[in-house]
Amino acid sequence: MSPDEAIENAARVLRNAEGETNLATMERLNELADTWLAMGALLLQRDRA
Repeated sequence: MSPDEAIENAARVLRNAEGETNLATMERLNELADTWLAMGALLLQRDRA
């Protein structure tokens, strides 16, 4: 997996969260997007090492 793929996954999750009406689900999707962004950052560090 590349950093770009992780960021794309985060963006996809956030787009889904925008249409969500259930607050708890929206918060979970936001947490999932945060996880994808963190993974993207780790992958970027790996690629730069």
